[in-house]
Amino acid sequence: MTTTPESASSTQRDEDAVRRYVEHLGLTLSQIGMQRMPARVFAALMTTDAGRLTAAELADQLSVSPAAISGAVRYLEQIGLVAKEREPGSRRDHYRLFDDLWYATFMKRDRMITMWRDAADEGVSALGSDTPAGERVAEMRDFLSFMIKELNDMYAKWHEMRAEKGK
Repeated sequence: MTTTPESASSTQRDEDAVRRYVEHLGLTLSQIGMQRMPARVFAALMTTDAGRLTAAELADQLSVSPAAISGAVRYLEQIGLVAKEREPGSRRDHYRLFDDLWYATFMKRDRMITMWRDAADEGVSALGSDTPAGERVAEMRDFLSFMIKELNDMYAKWHEMRAEKGK
């Protein structure tokens, strides 16, 4: 068996259970809209104790070709879930998840929601707020405005909770 960063860990893991979980998490993520291979790569990175893996380690762990890993990590980089890094003097790229991943991911979503809300506001002006279409678009704008406010409050609570935990 190949030596993985996990096999060097002092904590005992049931690697068969971990592999099953990686596949389950990957399947769950693909069922909610993520492409299958990026979902599996994301799941592998989430479950590695080392916090980062090379493309070769990912390919070995997931029993796929390096080309499949290349496309998956490129997609994950584009959507802001994975960072690529290289140690000085090394020829291998390592992939890791961003620190404070969930906050960063939702902040990007927050910007998208703001853009969507602003576009809806333009739509209300164009359609007229007293037309059926204008009322639907105004409802969308109002809902998105509500979401933005609630998300900002939620982010503040998240940072408070992390500070209490000492992170």
